Amino acid sequence: MKVVIFGARGYLGTYFSKVFENALTPRIDISDVDQVISAMEELRPDVIINAAGRTGRPNVDWCEDHKEETLISNVAGPILLLNECAKRGIYMAHLGSGCIYSGDNGGKGFSEEDPPNFSGSFYSRTKSWIDQILKEFPVLVLRLRMPFDGTNEERNLITKLKNYNQILDAQNSITYIPDFLEASKKLIEKRATGLYNMVNPGTISPYEIMEMYKEIVDPSKEFKPFKIDELTEVTKAGRSSCVLDSSKLQGEGIKMKPVKEAVEEALIAIKG
Repeated sequence: MKVVIFGARGYLGTYFSKVFENALTPRIDISDVDQVISAMEELRPDVIINAAGRTGRPNVDWCEDHKEETLISNVAGPILLLNECAKRGIYMAHLGSGCIYSGDNGGKGFSEEDPPNFSGSFYSRTKSWIDQILKEFPVLVLRLRMPFDGTNEERNLITKLKNYNQILDAQNSITYIPDFLEASKKLIEKRATGLYNMVNPGTISPYEIMEMYKEIVDPSKEFKPFKIDELTEVTKAGRSSCVLDSSKLQGEGIKMKPVKEAVEEALIAIKG
């Protein structure tokens, strides 16, 4: 299986490069048709993993002021890859986002069949648009939310949270990166297609995560809770807060750890 990873120098792309150790990782602009065609013709992959995209630095507020770049990276680029993969019979996996929903869908969580209902940020709208386009084609879309692990990487959810004094107190689905990578590899190896919610079973609030952080890592950490409707006072764009249903993934015989167990494992690793 000859794998090519686009966006391999990004946060999640770097992890995929470690999982697929022999993968090729060209540095190209996935929205440039000449660069994409050249890479495909030269490398002739069996599998393409698209980990490229704009999430914004330091956060998604950046996308509100850079809509063209965000649209090109998150929508136009994947469509170009879709077209060129289809011409050549190349299997494509794409990193999506669960941040296209709001709420818990009456306690059930949102399944892959539920239409997106969150449009509070331009970033989320672009991820929703490409999500709904790709689901019409034989492409694997790996939806993750607020990824975390046991490192001090700046994009790690726990790293972000420990830098805040006010923490959101709302139940959410989140994704433990080691579990996500293992599950994604299994889906890719079996050539699965369609949308998959790649989140750990159960829910947790960022506030609960920091309570565990204080207990396990740093007893001196001080913080206080706030509710989702208070976010508009401190952010430019809205933030998704949602619960996803991961039963489709479990139906494939692929299991991820219960979310609180995963958070505990990550915190123990951070403590060292």
